Amino acid sequence: MFVGIIGLGLFLIRGIQSSGNKLFTFGKSKAKLVFGRKPDLTFDDVANYEEAKEELREIVLFLKDPKRFLKLGARIPKGLLLVGPPGTGKTYFARAVAGEAGVPFFHTSGAEFEEMLVGAGASRVRDLFDKAKRAAPALIFVDEIDAVARKRGTTIQSSSTEQTLNQILVEMDGFERHDNVIVIAATNRPDVLDPAILRPGRFDRRIVLDLPDIDGRSKILEVHAQNKPLAKGVDLERVAKRTVGFSGADLENMLNEAAIIAAKDNRKEIESEDIEEAATKVVVGPERKRKRTQKDIELIAYHEAGHALVSKFVPQTDPVHRITIISRGMSLGSTMYLPEDDELLISKTKIVSKVKTLLAGRAAEELKFNDISTGASDDIEKASDLARRMVMKYGMSKKLGLVEYGKSDKLKYLGYAYQDQRDYSEETAREIDNEVREVINGAYDEVRSILKKHEQKLDKLAKILIEKEVVEADEFEKMMVDEK
Repeated sequence: MFVGIIGLGLFLIRGIQSSGNKLFTFGKSKAKLVFGRKPDLTFDDVANYEEAKEELREIVLFLKDPKRFLKLGARIPKGLLLVGPPGTGKTYFARAVAGEAGVPFFHTSGAEFEEMLVGAGASRVRDLFDKAKRAAPALIFVDEIDAVARKRGTTIQSSSTEQTLNQILVEMDGFERHDNVIVIAATNRPDVLDPAILRPGRFDRRIVLDLPDIDGRSKILEVHAQNKPLAKGVDLERVAKRTVGFSGADLENMLNEAAIIAAKDNRKEIESEDIEEAATKVVVGPERKRKRTQKDIELIAYHEAGHALVSKFVPQTDPVHRITIISRGMSLGSTMYLPEDDELLISKTKIVSKVKTLLAGRAAEELKFNDISTGASDDIEKASDLARRMVMKYGMSKKLGLVEYGKSDKLKYLGYAYQDQRDYSEETAREIDNEVREVINGAYDEVRSILKKHEQKLDKLAKILIEKEVVEADEFEKMMVDEK
């Protein structure tokens, strides 16, 4: 009995000591030192974004040879903000900067500063900056900095989060002229950052990494295709056209999926069909085997045929790339388009045509079955959103003029507590609703007229879809020419 009590006491003492050791690590930074002075990545490994590379080469020079700038009285930048959608290569770029300069790279994220213990985040910030100063020249990379740097006083945030933000500001202000440490932060939400962190002397340089254009996508595909055996018929420029809106991460994932498809079929090369299947999988989702009645198949076929057909008879629409009634992800079928160019500006005519194309599936159902289904819910949501943005954001309203409405609604949506009401009256709200309804109803009436006029084409296309499940661009275009 006595021996058992002693054993229990020793066990509890060791547990307390272990917990104490863990407790003392709460204030230590969890940042990972990815590599020392040996380069890991360089700018040669990063495709596209030539303007961003030029801007970042200055940072590399600062890290390599700070005396060149200090003797001329230049101030070494302390912080740099990388802004862009997810998957555009912000982390990749930061590592490439450290690789080019051959300096230690400390990688952390805004979320890693936070802990249940109050003050742990601020302590971790101090520890991280101390480590970087001892390893200088060095680079600190803080991913998703918006987790701890949101605008103060506009959101409900904990006191520890505000302490963490304050500590980051204090550490950056405390850099001496000889402290050769640069902080790079990344975010896809620059609109929510506190102004104090963006002022000169802190994160005063901003580099935007946007989604790549067609030339950028071609370069990215070439980089990621280097270690993949492609068949002779694979045209990466065509793939680049096919992948409008893809980020660099999406393109890398697409080629990886294509390689997996080829490997499953025990083939030694990646075919064009593999890349097409992979691209569709990335956009819509994997193919799903669903039990469908013949009535369901016919309804889906007419729905997708309606989308494709109307796109041929309204102005400024992108060419049809593929029509399918195969279920993928949450979609029962899909009509895909192949934009001929990347567009920086979109005309009102094209937006209205997009609304018409979205509503064409519902109109085809109503025309052929004298009934409607829930299959058009996503189309209706997208069409309504486009019409509302025309009226409220783009100044394309006939009655309401060149005024942006809904600014405070947007701020409230982002979580800013100080906005309690929208910035337009109830009368204006009714006008907005009426004008959005006019856009939708006018587009729907025209779509029904188009489908009624070309009903034979609609029937033929739907019949082919029921038989083959997939209609490619060439076959669709040939059918439309033959029917004229």
